[in-house]
Amino acid sequence: MAGGMKRLARETAVYGLSSIVGRFLNWLLVPMYTRVLTGTGEFGVYTNLYAWVAFLLVFLTYGMETGFFRFINKKEEREPLRVYATALFSIGLSSGLFMLFAFLFLSPVSDVLGYGDHPDYVGMMLGIVAVDAFCCIPFAYLRYKGRAYRFAGIRLLGIFLNIGLNIFFLVLCPRMYQQAPAAVGWFYTPGYGVGYAFVANVITTAVTFLILIPDMLPGFRHKPGFSLLKRMLSYSFPILVLGIAGIFNQTADKIIFPFLFEDKAYANEQLGIYGACFKIAVVMVMFIQAFRYAYEPFIFARNKNDDNNQAYCEAMKYFILFALVIFLGVVYYLDVLKYFVAPAYYPGLRVVPVVMLGELFFGIYFNLSLWYKLSDQTRWGAYFSLAGCVATVLVITLFAPVYGYMACAWASFVCNLMMMLLSYFVGQKKFPISYDLKSAFIYFVLAAVLYVAGMLPTIEPEALRLAYRTVLFVLFIVFIVKRDLPLGELPYVGRFFR
Repeated sequence: MAGGMKRLARETAVYGLSSIVGRFLNWLLVPMYTRVLTGTGEFGVYTNLYAWVAFLLVFLTYGMETGFFRFINKKEEREPLRVYATALFSIGLSSGLFMLFAFLFLSPVSDVLGYGDHPDYVGMMLGIVAVDAFCCIPFAYLRYKGRAYRFAGIRLLGIFLNIGLNIFFLVLCPRMYQQAPAAVGWFYTPGYGVGYAFVANVITTAVTFLILIPDMLPGFRHKPGFSLLKRMLSYSFPILVLGIAGIFNQTADKIIFPFLFEDKAYANEQLGIYGACFKIAVVMVMFIQAFRYAYEPFIFARNKNDDNNQAYCEAMKYFILFALVIFLGVVYYLDVLKYFVAPAYYPGLRVVPVVMLGELFFGIYFNLSLWYKLSDQTRWGAYFSLAGCVATVLVITLFAPVYGYMACAWASFVCNLMMMLLSYFVGQKKFPISYDLKSAFIYFVLAAVLYVAGMLPTIEPEALRLAYRTVLFVLFIVFIVKRDLPLGELPYVGRFFR
């Protein structure tokens, strides 16, 4: 048992670290994009098409990854590789048909999406998402086999390759073309701009696919089971509905926005500003993900012999504490973090606090989702997500034509707040957990007061303003440490104190 737990902890760390590091490294491309792309409109194209990638990837995997894990681990399933072969066949067939029809109807699809002048952008995007969808099954097989280091290695290799190719095409090639056009002119086209971001991703996707071929071979050597496929699809379909609703809530603003304006160039410029400043707020998402990987296992392991309700309450409390610290840290130092993007994007910085609060609410909603997962009432998750979709679409379509991208930020805020409240109140009836609402209220009110105190006064110069906010930030941290955060009980920190 001890060995199994050590292996679980080691693999969790590898998967978690590769995911967080990978997301962070991709995040670091944003400063380059906002400075080398021509105007905010090109980054708007990037933002829009990659929102489609995220949405279509959920659609094309249709919950089969979860279905794969469910069926390959069933005790009555005597041929695990048959499950693998069936999943490969299913995703391979659907992705192949998707790619075939996408390229057959590329021109009308590009027109509908607003890229009739650049069907190549849409073609690359559709090809990327189809191959990525197929590759999710070999990656799932690596996880099933416990090959965490190969999984993480391939993921990180793809990320580093993508970053390197982006730098090569968008930074080095323009300089080389100016000095020696003949050296790069045979493959490089000046002015192609954001198109090279998609070219880099196409190459990365192709390399990842080739590296995964040895891991696909065990599945190719077995015949898929069609009765098994029917059962897997039946199991996976509800996950597809939930997944589509969830990803739509995250990408609807970037997908719908360009359709609300007749002037597509203006829409892309505004979406580019919003998308770049949204990336600053993604700091909250990354730190929340890190919290989930690093702290939740500690909370649950520490309470494995106690009442689990107490563990859930502690996990929620510490989640809120850290999330509010991150929120204040980002908004207080936005004067420094704004240099993450080019000056042309500064007007969009006002979306950062709104988006971060929306992501904080989503993190609380994720913690609250414990009740319907533990009680096997996952249909409630679908209900909440669908309600969030309706709210998101209504806010964006009604207010974006008037208030621009700020309506997108508030749509995320309203959607996540509504899902959080619905999950809490329904959950307290179906699966009551005694969360520490008093502490949560105190910390939210204190954070709100300190936010207003830090942002309202007009203090110049900037160094003095940052010093003033730093004092407020330290006061908040000291308060939570003295009141509710037992540093000696934190993993590693406790060992340091002892």
